[in-house]
Amino acid sequence: MPKGTVIKSTGSRYTVRSEDQQIVHCCIRGKFRMKGIRATNPVAVGDHVRFERPGDSRSGIITGVEERTNYIIRKSSKLSSEYQLIACNVDQAWLMVSMILPRTLTGFIDRFLVSAEAYRIPVIILFNKIDLYGEAEQKEMESLREIYTGAGYRCIELSLETGEGLGQVKMTMEGKVNVIAGNSGVGKTRLINMLDPGRNLKTAAISEVHQTGRHTTTFAEMFDLPGNITIIDTPGLRGFGTIDIDREELFHFFPEIFRASDKCRYYNCLHLQEPGCGVKEAVREGTISESRYTNYLIMMEEEGGKYR
Repeated sequence: MPKGTVIKSTGSRYTVRSEDQQIVHCCIRGKFRMKGIRATNPVAVGDHVRFERPGDSRSGIITGVEERTNYIIRKSSKLSSEYQLIACNVDQAWLMVSMILPRTLTGFIDRFLVSAEAYRIPVIILFNKIDLYGEAEQKEMESLREIYTGAGYRCIELSLETGEGLGQVKMTMEGKVNVIAGNSGVGKTRLINMLDPGRNLKTAAISEVHQTGRHTTTFAEMFDLPGNITIIDTPGLRGFGTIDIDREELFHFFPEIFRASDKCRYYNCLHLQEPGCGVKEAVREGTISESRYTNYLIMMEEEGGKYR
């Protein structure tokens, strides 16, 4: 049976690149969609799949998905399903953020990082639009960079206007399957155009009224770019909800909180109100940022999912 990789997902239709480099447009059998997969999309870009194709037809039917090494998921906005697969089988994720137009909130950053940590996906935080920052935005970025570098994440500063940082991005992406995520309008698609100027993907200006991005990427797609770079572009996310993490395990996915937990008096400490908590002491000392700890507490108490 032929095999291939999903390189584009548009609702119930999937574009598959076969092992012999042919492009096959596929759908999924109805019964395959009903096998207890708790997602809006049981197949995602990056999946390695098996498919049937009658004769020399350019269309096919996906019959199975190979075991995934990892995946990025988020809580679905639809009430009928639990989550949405964003991308599968990636080597590293890039979270593009900005201090302005649009401003990325730390709650969004931390939810994305927790989801990636849960599936052992390295994340690089990419601070974009640095050419637009005034003194306040520059100070905020430097503060966040210190926080996330201290937690163990690599941070890169980027300007797609001046090209500052672009060479570093190229070198870090080379030879890997990269997924790039972030709020709408933060610059994901424009980055791909900079990495491959001939591609000319559609972008849109920031909303003048709400100072937020407009969705131009409406589906996930994988691109092979010059310099041995594979990148998965994803739709802009206005929010990012994490799921499938037990309340007792959440702190494992905040690296600096996990490290500090070694000093807790009780092995089952949740770092809430317990006496002798090494994590709370680290927050008081400033070695764990208040914003990270606050977002941890919010996630612990969120309604829905497994955090309650």
